[in-house]
Amino acid sequence: MAARKQGLLALFDVDGTLTAPRKAATPQMLEFMRELRKVVTVGVVGGSDLSKISEQLGKTVIDEYDYVFSENGLVAHKDGKLIGTQSLKSFLGGEKLKEFINFTLHYIADLDIPIKRGTFIEFRSGMLNISPIGRNCSQEERDEFERYDKIHNIRPKMVSVLREKFAHLNLTFSIGGQISFDVFPQGWDKTYCLRYLDDFNEIHFFGDKTYKGGNDHEIFESERTVGHTVTSPEDTMEKCKALFLAKP
Repeated sequence: MAARKQGLLALFDVDGTLTAPRKAATPQMLEFMRELRKVVTVGVVGGSDLSKISEQLGKTVIDEYDYVFSENGLVAHKDGKLIGTQSLKSFLGGEKLKEFINFTLHYIADLDIPIKRGTFIEFRSGMLNISPIGRNCSQEERDEFERYDKIHNIRPKMVSVLREKFAHLNLTFSIGGQISFDVFPQGWDKTYCLRYLDDFNEIHFFGDKTYKGGNDHEIFESERTVGHTVTSPEDTMEKCKALFLAKP
């Protein structure tokens, strides 16, 4: 096995890239990533908190990868150790945050969609995750809402209203996954994690939502990365084989 190439990092989104949305990675993918790590430094960056990333990539995720960036890198781990955190509450202040949450809950209450469940706003360290249907829905209900949203644009319309209402807060709205979108201060998208990666002169990023408005767009477009759009975990493996594992 060839030694790792210095200065090279392969950085991966989680949902839709290493796993099917909100599902656990397959044993095949986990083994593939272990083999890839022998050749290049490997990192993952997701919008979810560490507990959800651990559900998908395994409880030992921070030890299985060189870098693990949860909440877009607002919680950062390197070689299994915590190296940085940032807090939305301390950044915005309690009153501004309360104003935003109150308005959002009123909006969802008045929203006429076929199904509503529970946990419409999930408060994370560095962002809010907002789901019009509620995060307590079943996988079948997730799939149904995703199809409904593609027709009726529930999330894009909601984002448009919130962006206009709270323009003074300089927030970023990023649609990802099947049922929700993230809200965080400008600059707290996935490019936030790049501040921890100055040792690398070549960073390949792999993500499925690289289009404008998707939660992989900013880091995909960053001048610091070489962006790759993938369509599934299988596509991710194929692209990595061609880039990093192909014999010279």
